[in-house]
Amino acid sequence: MKLLVRERVFDIGDDFWVTDEVGQRVFWVDGKAMRLRTTFQLKDPRGNELLAIRKKLVSVRDAMRIERGGETVATVRKRMFNPVRDKLVVDLDQGEDWEVTGDFLGKEYVISDAGGTVAHISRKWFRLRDTYAVDVNTHRSDAGGDPALVISVAVCVEALTEDDGD
Repeated sequence: MKLLVRERVFDIGDDFWVTDEVGQRVFWVDGKAMRLRTTFQLKDPRGNELLAIRKKLVSVRDAMRIERGGETVATVRKRMFNPVRDKLVVDLDQGEDWEVTGDFLGKEYVISDAGGTVAHISRKWFRLRDTYAVDVNTHRSDAGGDPALVISVAVCVEALTEDDGD
């Protein structure tokens, strides 16, 4: 399932739609402005919250939690002692952990585990700087086949790595 993420660069609160290949709205990413910590909500097109994404306030290394119904389903964190910062780890509450590798700033990276590719994120087919594709392997029967969780991980990758290029 290929999803298109179109971030609004100058929008207060980092709100944006995620659509399918034909332009149908699939998810709304609602960035909560004016919060002490970075917070997003992933919602369906009717506005129902599917997942909450929160940056951990106190952590040895930068990390974000993804919650469903108040329960943590995944934690995305930067790898410790990695000077290049080209790798992130997704600790899943249930199932095998994922690894995120590639060019985060250029939005060319892969989410994978021992079972193979979970998703491929790529900007290469788009001229607009704020648009990229998330190709989710929905043939998987585990958490890797959950488009909402994969989009939430991509939101975490963006939030955790956006300052690395400065």
